[in-house]
Amino acid sequence: MTEPLLDIRGLSMDFGGLRAVDDVSLQVLPGEIVALIGPNGAGKTTLFNCVTGVYRPTAGQIRLQPPGLPGRRIDGLAAHRITALGLARTFQNIRLFAGMTVLENVMLGRHCRTTTGLLGAVLKGPGARRQERETVEAAFGMLERVGLAGYADEIAGNLPYGAQRRLEIARALATAPSLLLLDEPAAGMNPQETRELDELIVRLRHELALAILLIEHDMRLVMNISDRIVVLEYGKRIACGTPLEIRNDPKVIEAYLGEDGHA
Repeated sequence: MTEPLLDIRGLSMDFGGLRAVDDVSLQVLPGEIVALIGPNGAGKTTLFNCVTGVYRPTAGQIRLQPPGLPGRRIDGLAAHRITALGLARTFQNIRLFAGMTVLENVMLGRHCRTTTGLLGAVLKGPGARRQERETVEAAFGMLERVGLAGYADEIAGNLPYGAQRRLEIARALATAPSLLLLDEPAAGMNPQETRELDELIVRLRHELALAILLIEHDMRLVMNISDRIVVLEYGKRIACGTPLEIRNDPKVIEAYLGEDGHA
């Protein structure tokens, strides 16, 4: 049996008297695309924030099994330590360094994979110069993968909206993750940009041997690319299955899909 890359067991998150995530369990296998859907306020982004170290869960455990490395619990770890273990994310609201170039944004993502300290960076010894070259090359390579190499020297804030979304993905990929979490990557995109994103996510999964966990409101994208779908309602998991199973699940139809046809 394949060991899960991400194994969430009995996760709960309270904010005062409000339980935003209630005893949720889910797994993501290596190379798998799993979508997390549900109405607004279902607890999807809260779950992401628990997995990525933004919040410390009230209960439950989160285990990461990076390829070739010992598995370990990551609930309660600082966000930068979780990133170093091979988990990266994008955000629902774009969080680029708008005044920096496109290439510089991706280079910042690569920082967690460099070992040059502050003194080495200041003195720019041979090791520091080599790592700087490697960082530039790796960052440019990620821009090529997402179709933004021609924008490398542009100011990030000047990019079209869809390109900014892809830049966020490139920056996350620069951390060399084995698991990528995408929080509403198609938000605000037009239909053409969404189709291109659909193709990009599937291609990145194959080219980089990535597993992907995403939150998304665009049900066409979710049904097209997901291996499995997990449905939340009021913080609880109400269904998990293939796109076909979810499409035909009476509980999902009643709670969610039947309302307005999108998450």
